[in-house]
Order: sequence, then C-alpha cells, then structure tokens
Amino acid sequence: MITDDGRELWTSATGRGEPILCCHGGPGLWDMFDTLDLGSRFRLIRWDQRGAGRSEPRGPYTLGRMVADVDAVREEHGLDRVPVLGHSWGAQLGLLYALAYPERVSALVYVSGVGLGHDWHPEFKRNFERALGGRRARWAELRAKDRDEAEERELAVLQWTADFVTDGDRHAEAMATPWFPVNYEANAALSEEMRATPERELVEACRALTVPVLIIDGAADIRPRWAVDSLERALPSVTRVRLPGLCS
Repeated sequence: MITDDGRELWTSATGRGEPILCCHGGPGLWDMFDTLDLGSRFRLIRWDQRGAGRSEPRGPYTLGRMVADVDAVREEHGLDRVPVLGHSWGAQLGLLYALAYPERVSALVYVSGVGLGHDWHPEFKRNFERALGGRRARWAELRAKDRDEAEERELAVLQWTADFVTDGDRHAEAMATPWFPVNYEANAALSEEMRATPERELVEACRALTVPVLIIDGAADIRPRWAVDSLERALPSVTRVRLPGLCS
C-alpha cells in the first residue's frame, strides 16, 4: 500500500473472522505476529511499520506520522472501526492511535507496554543484564563493535532471549526469522520524541479516552510493570490481566 506522503508499506490480512489490527514492537523492527494463531474467529491485519522490514526504508519518523500510518492501514483494509492489538512499543503506538482517533478503535489490547513515563529505564537495564546472565559479555562485545549482518542478527537474538522465561533461544530465533535490518534511525527518533512527551499530558489525554482497554502483563517481564500503573489509573474503561511466570 502507498501512504498519503508516498511511502510504501507492506501489509497483510490472514484469517476470515473479526479483524484485529496488529502493531508490532520496536521501533525500527518489523511484524512478528505471523506465528500468532487466533483461530477462525479472527482476521489479523498485519504490517511492517514505516522504514522497517518489507516496508520502504524511508522516513520521516515521527509519532504523528506513525499514527497516520496506522490509520492508513485501517483504511486500506476497508475497516470503519477495529480492535487494535499492540505489543511493547506497538502497545504505545496503539494507545496513541486510540487517543487520536477514538471513533475508529473499538477496543485496545495493550500487551507488555512500557507505560506513560520514562523512569523505568534504570530498573529495566538491571533486569535485562540479569536475564542475559553469562551471555552479557558477548552482548557487550557485539554492541561495542562495527557489526556485519550476521553479527547484527546475533545481537538481536541475544537481546530478545531476555524477553522469555523459558525457551528464549527458540523464541528469539523465530522472531529473527525472516531477518531484516534494524532501522536504528527510526528507533532513535521515535524514542527521543517519546521521552520528550510529558507523562502528565498523556495521563490527561487518557482520562478522556472512552475506548475499552485490556492491559496484559507478564509478571516476570524485564520491563517493570509498575511503569504501567499510571496508565491503568488514568483510563476510564480498563481491565488488567497479569499472567504469572511469563515475560513479554
């Protein structure tokens, strides 16, 4: 599909049931919902966000542009109002889309999101390094050097193993297959813009959101779950489910 500013986005629809628009994690990564099986009741609307995966590797990379892309994907698939499911950064993107276009979102599923503030980073870093264990030295070595494509993939797989309590190697390998280059420019630009957005502004916006929201947490997630508490308190229509023994 082509956006209104002329960028090409990869998108796909699988299944025959009720549509769900999926926003993948990142920023700068690609859709990893291809193994998600929701049965015959649902139709998954998937896409690679601008600049990454099978989409055209061009910006601009702003939160407003990303929200507009979500709406373009919705329109491309002929949907008036749709449930949105977002994971990690995609949960934040789904929330921003619901805040911008509440009349076009019937429900939001907010999976392993990072909340509205930014104080969680130091605890996340400690949890991440602890989860890496003996692999931390190799991770640090890869981070510090100029990497070829194979080493880029190795670094990503190492990082993603920390997102799982069990079978981290298998799950991380699946996430990295197929492999696409990570868009670090998009990651840096969007992360910086998110950090510049005051938490109080997002809290005020969330208080007026009437879209029902389901927050799903893994109790062992290396992203501290308390970071999502202010979001839960701000939302008028919210259910929160915490899954014991699970990460993201």
